[in-house]
Amino acid sequence: MRLLEGSTWQGRIFTGRWQNGAGTSYSAIEPATGQDLARVGQADTADVAAAGLRAQQAQRAWAALPAAERAVVLSRAAALFDEYADEVIEWVARESGGTRDKGRTEVEMSAALCREAAALATVSYGELLHSPLPRISMQRRTPVGVVAVISPFNFPLILSMRSVAPALALGNAVLLKPDPRTAVCGGVLIARIFEEAGLPAGLLHLLPGGAEVGSAMIDVPAVRVVSFTGSVAAGRAIGAQAAASFTQTHLELGGNSALVVFDDVDIEAAASCGATGNFTHAGQICMAVGRHLVHEAIYEDYLAVLGKKADALSVGDGFREDVALGPIIDQRQLDHTRDLVERSLAAGARLVAGGTHDGLFYRPTVLADCTADTPAYREEVFGPVACVRSFADLEEAVTLAADTEYGLALGILSNDLVTAMSVADRVPSGMVHINDQTYNYDANAPFGGTGSSGSSRVGGQRVNIDSFTETQWLTIRTTAPEYPF
Repeated sequence: MRLLEGSTWQGRIFTGRWQNGAGTSYSAIEPATGQDLARVGQADTADVAAAGLRAQQAQRAWAALPAAERAVVLSRAAALFDEYADEVIEWVARESGGTRDKGRTEVEMSAALCREAAALATVSYGELLHSPLPRISMQRRTPVGVVAVISPFNFPLILSMRSVAPALALGNAVLLKPDPRTAVCGGVLIARIFEEAGLPAGLLHLLPGGAEVGSAMIDVPAVRVVSFTGSVAAGRAIGAQAAASFTQTHLELGGNSALVVFDDVDIEAAASCGATGNFTHAGQICMAVGRHLVHEAIYEDYLAVLGKKADALSVGDGFREDVALGPIIDQRQLDHTRDLVERSLAAGARLVAGGTHDGLFYRPTVLADCTADTPAYREEVFGPVACVRSFADLEEAVTLAADTEYGLALGILSNDLVTAMSVADRVPSGMVHINDQTYNYDANAPFGGTGSSGSSRVGGQRVNIDSFTETQWLTIRTTAPEYPF
């Protein structure tokens, strides 16, 4: 038996049962081949409003259950990701344009997120407070109610699950809108997993659609938290809209992360870090290395090794072939990548490797002699493009690394940990990795950035409790006191 066996889900949305959405269904497309993979149902604003009401009703009973019962559902979901791993890997590789290894990473991390969420359900959720009066005084965390999750195309399963799983574990209901380009692996698979895991109906709603569906979700009165991963422009619009109803937002937006490489490193190992952090999943990762800042003493050597690594990487159909990189997700993103590279070369950057494509398959590209005016250095590419620039000393390295509106991830390569810590202390960044590249993720660690990379965090027990519950002050007396009125 397969998780998506049969046609029950095809062309439908999920509201505790599979039903036709009011929007027009459409085809899920495989980027590597252009093939139609399935029909995806689409919601409209009326579907969103109805889902919000049902989620609000179902959430009350879910929150009232013993926490251990919620934990059981999350544990079952983790086991189902393991059981159906091969099928899920296939969907992720084909629909998101990734490789099988990338699909395996998404499956393993999603199972880990469910296990973390299962443990989260039963952690301590309050503490006793001293009181000057004869009463018990405490603060405790209570579910927010309904959480809206809006997830992107690049790692659709992980970036949906990292909010869906803890939100459910903590007693909330969820409205989920995956990116339309990856609505099966970012939504349908999740709905089926939780359906099989025994999640009560009405707690998880899958509402594929465009921006109007996401906007309608934010305006649902019962929605008190919006967890969004995507572009800076969309994040700003969501933040502004949510502010009108005092809805909390967790915004994980873009990045243009720096990898700072000092002259005391092993150049081969450093270039391996740089290539992995920059080219994995064709560079379509928010925390990908965007800027390689390399000490001038090893600059040309680093460029040579990075260029050779880029040239050696295979590009192709990651589902059917054993390749390192799959395609860019669609023509629009390919055009964006190509435009940035062409304008960067026109602005004076030197092409070391790549710069060509065959359809959506873009070669890993290395640009040297980049400056602050190089478009691919200044902007987030979201493609397999490495921009390399030299620095003379520690002060210049810090200045260059910090010279960006983003602040998502930072990598620092040096055998001198004092020097590395000095950079980490002085460059604003939500995540810092010393002697590693910028693309890192753990299910039990907080994730998020500063500046235009977003606000707030998700991930890890303490952060997830803060993100998906509210603080309540509660007092208890044995009998009501007598007041003078």
